[in-house]
Amino acid sequence: MSNQVSDEARVIPLRPVPARLADPAAERARSKEPLWRDLVGEVLRRERRAQDRTLKDVADAARISLPYLSEIERGRKEASSEVLAAAAHALGLGLGDLLSLAHGELTRRTTAHHRRAAAPPRSHNGLCLAA
Repeated sequence: MSNQVSDEARVIPLRPVPARLADPAAERARSKEPLWRDLVGEVLRRERRAQDRTLKDVADAARISLPYLSEIERGRKEASSEVLAAAAHALGLGLGDLLSLAHGELTRRTTAHHRRAAAPPRSHNGLCLAA
């Protein structure tokens, strides 16, 4: 017997497959919990816009390139803690403030999802990040 190895690598996408291409049940399962980078990016964008500041202004203050900050805000990049801290400080926030706001958004979204699924609400007393 010979072992044949496939020429194709198994690819695990970082972003969910668009709904038009994915199995609807699988898409619903994936959408239960948003990606952390999406939440952090949304919080950064919301805070920047609340201050009526441009991407350029915040990127310059944080000493981050404008395209990179844009990608972070859109959830396209997993930023390091140093970069997130710099962006947060440029907005007058601490890193803890940014993470707390993102955690609040995660709790709000997952609690809303659990309510829609008619499951009892779960308590989110802590923040746990894993890489």
